[in-house]
Amino acid sequence: MTQTDAKQPSRRNAVLETLRGSFAVFRDCRPLALGIHKTIRERFPAMDVGQLRTAMRIHTASTPYLKALAKSESRFDLEGQPAGEVTPEQREQAAKDLRERFKKAADRRREDKEAELRQEKLLQLAQKFNSR
Repeated sequence: MTQTDAKQPSRRNAVLETLRGSFAVFRDCRPLALGIHKTIRERFPAMDVGQLRTAMRIHTASTPYLKALAKSESRFDLEGQPAGEVTPEQREQAAKDLRERFKKAADRRREDKEAELRQEKLLQLAQKFNSR
């Protein structure tokens, strides 16, 4: 396990895996109808509310879901039927979240590259002075 792996929680979630296995709207990351968690609770009454909340948060914060939300005009129910609209404000918020996410990732990659270059320069200096 790398240091990065140790910092990140596991991306696997049993409830989310169940939802993806049961409903195409989850597998396809289509924008979900508002209040869909209530329908899920009706279909799976034994499902733990906290675990469902966590699964929904993971799913709706995922990059594929935000991309779909930013492009779609409709929301969908568990059967994949249209069930409401995605407002322009919601589309813009999803696009903004994606831009911020991609900028942070690019910044992190740039910082990692700069740190790598600094480390290489330090090693070169150390070798130069140790060879004397």
